Amino acid sequence: MEQLPGRPGNLTPEQEEKLRKFWEMFLQVCGVLGDDAAGNDTENASETASRTGTKESEKPKKSRMSLFKKKKDKDKGSSTPTKIAAMESLKENDPEDKWGENKAYLETLATHPPEQIRATIWSMVKHDHPDALLLRFLRARKWDLQRALVMLMSTMNWRCSDAHVDDIIMAKGEEFAAVNEKSGDAKSKKLAEDFLAQLRMGKSYCYGADKAGRPICVVRARLHKAGEQSEEGLELFTVYLIETTRFMLSHPVDTACVLFDLTGFSYANMDYTPVKFMIKCFEANYPESLGVVLVHKAPWVFQGIWKIIKGWLDPVVASKVHFTNNLTDLEEFIDSKRIPSDLEGTSGYTYRYKEPVPGENAKMQDTETKAKLLQERELLYEEYESKTLEWINEPDAGQRAVLYAERDAVAKNLREQYWRLDPYLRSRSYYDRVGIIKTDGSVNYYPSEATPAPTNGTAAAVAAGETAANDVD
Repeated sequence: MEQLPGRPGNLTPEQEEKLRKFWEMFLQVCGVLGDDAAGNDTENASETASRTGTKESEKPKKSRMSLFKKKKDKDKGSSTPTKIAAMESLKENDPEDKWGENKAYLETLATHPPEQIRATIWSMVKHDHPDALLLRFLRARKWDLQRALVMLMSTMNWRCSDAHVDDIIMAKGEEFAAVNEKSGDAKSKKLAEDFLAQLRMGKSYCYGADKAGRPICVVRARLHKAGEQSEEGLELFTVYLIETTRFMLSHPVDTACVLFDLTGFSYANMDYTPVKFMIKCFEANYPESLGVVLVHKAPWVFQGIWKIIKGWLDPVVASKVHFTNNLTDLEEFIDSKRIPSDLEGTSGYTYRYKEPVPGENAKMQDTETKAKLLQERELLYEEYESKTLEWINEPDAGQRAVLYAERDAVAKNLREQYWRLDPYLRSRSYYDRVGIIKTDGSVNYYPSEATPAPTNGTAAAVAAGETAANDVD
């Protein structure tokens, strides 16, 4: 399968130049570059020119590297985010700013030290290529550097301050909810019950891949009743499923297929609040994550609802929506043998939730190994940043290609290292238990029914809980 345009390894010279400039802006904001780098070298998206066509005498001199010296360790924790000249014209209350990203950007600079910005955005990378993450934001904002940086910082603020994606949602996960469901305080118990109820009924679940290799997330609208779960519980479940689905993306596929099954849908199932939240997630916080949206068997009552929803959608997102009415329509996107039984497919698959297993998250208690792995990862971050600085400032196209390959090698090490760190950071999910997400990061969309999941604490500890000798180099 070929890499799509605008992705790592498949960039035009102009797009590569945008990426280099975006990295420069990002490294300035998060404090990796000294204040003297923030001057006036940052160009607007419309003014950026590709360097590949410049004459030798016009190429930037190597001495420019002096602008990009890292801040000294003594400065860490005591600095504020560097202001970038190109961002000075940013308006907090821009009427074109659909999701309030400008305000979030300015608030982030005012309330978060640069090292926290850096740490949060690096934590967003996980098993992905660092370039791939930044390119999502560039593509979503049509390669406009200013708007892409605003969006990236707004997402960082949302993950860190609002949703607490990594430190609460993914770290606590299903096992924590199962405990709180039985012994938490009233508020925690309600949230846990709402979260687990949606997992158990399979209101939304992932199964298989479409013909383009994209993981499929099925949303069964008939299982939703307005008011049955709290707004907080619905949002928790939505973010958890989106974030978990990220681990099912296998290179070069970087988007998902979302299938809304409207079989048996009625007005009783319509709830605009979670729909708005889902739209915001994909448009503002998970850019370029939707490959295709299938709306299956929409009844006539949905026509009016769709007119309202379509008005909320970005035109690019709306263009990805396709309506399917029967199995033949679905087969344009998904092989029949891969379509679940309740959608009239022949896969024989029916979603059945597997409960958390005692001991499956034992590694998360091993703080010593976790600390060693995080330290190891920090060194890889610094190595990638160092290579990126060289790549940004190298005027020779041939040498830039060499540096790009060296960055790719570090990105590969980051991916491999992430999967050794993952069980110390992320609570196991249903998709880990049934064997879809493998411990090495590989994905099996159709795990054998004969493969048993761990069913007791001892088995779970062997499968996921004990620190392996090769976890720490």
